Amino acid sequence: MEQRQLRGDARSWLESNVPQPPLPSMDTADGFVAHRKWERALFDAGWGVVSWPKTYGGRGLGIVDWLIFEEEYYRAHAPGRVNQNGLFLLGPTLMSHGTDDQKQRFLPAMARGDEIWCQGWSEPNAGSDMAAIRTRAVRDGDDWVIEGQKTWCSRGAWADWMFGLFRTEPGSERHHGLTMVLLPMSGDGIEVRPIAQMDGETGFAEVFFDGARVPVANTLGEEGQGWNVAMTTAGFERGLLLRPPGRFMATAARLHELFVACGEPSQLRQDVARAVMAARMYRLYVYWTAGRLQRGERIGPESSVNKIVWSEMDIHMHATAMRLLGVAGLAADEWFDPYYFSMAGPIYAGTNEIQRNIIGERVLGLPR
Repeated sequence: MEQRQLRGDARSWLESNVPQPPLPSMDTADGFVAHRKWERALFDAGWGVVSWPKTYGGRGLGIVDWLIFEEEYYRAHAPGRVNQNGLFLLGPTLMSHGTDDQKQRFLPAMARGDEIWCQGWSEPNAGSDMAAIRTRAVRDGDDWVIEGQKTWCSRGAWADWMFGLFRTEPGSERHHGLTMVLLPMSGDGIEVRPIAQMDGETGFAEVFFDGARVPVANTLGEEGQGWNVAMTTAGFERGLLLRPPGRFMATAARLHELFVACGEPSQLRQDVARAVMAARMYRLYVYWTAGRLQRGERIGPESSVNKIVWSEMDIHMHATAMRLLGVAGLAADEWFDPYYFSMAGPIYAGTNEIQRNIIGERVLGLPR
């Protein structure tokens, strides 16, 4: 009964408050500001982070309650979450590895949308292979001094803070000697260069560090243990937090509506049915995973299976919509833009080729 009430309350609030017309793209200056205001509106109404403890701005509800809210969120065609890197990746990681001072300092501001976060992992020649990271952070008294470059930082052009992975032990190799550091995007020694996408919008940035100083107190987790902290974040990224099933259930419903509107072309009937069944299957799988988390289990390397499923399902759904629309799809922004974005799914959060290696070696126990 409580979860039915939650669903009803969320649906009612969203139907009354989702911005109309839709907000401009969050990858533009005006759109970024508008999305930050939306984050604050969600927070003020108690919907920003329903599963977080009340101390940090949440409702203190469970992960299943959050999944229910997300279903209603996507059903209402609500705006994208400009702070998703913070809320869904760094936030849970902070709760697992952060100090009490760090949690109090960063989580409430993150929940309110006062501070927007980007992720500083990828580097030139170190994309999906994070163990090849070379950007250095050298200890100098109470500061880290950072030299190097990060790239493909989502929201990096506008973000206030970055959670980055840096090599802190000279001579270390691969996943050894890495440390996670939280750093502001403004200040001496930090240069942000926006990366224009095909549509001209700056959804990414490359960031250069030239003697940037960051307090050692901003270290997340133990020094030299950044790989373990990053794997916690990667579990959330590839698992159920970054891409909840509500997103795909809403897309499947829209695809079915499009199929009917196009006269139900028989040659695409199986493709539409496959998309709808895949979305429902993914929903059941994620709720099963949520049940495991509630029992105290952890998301391990099997999160790579999840990442492959949702990324390839997303492509199939949008490619089917484009086939239904034909040439008219080129002018259908509600399908064309997400179709192009879906193509990136097998690349970000670790390429699907890397995920298959992880599954083979760490889940199935196959030889390298």
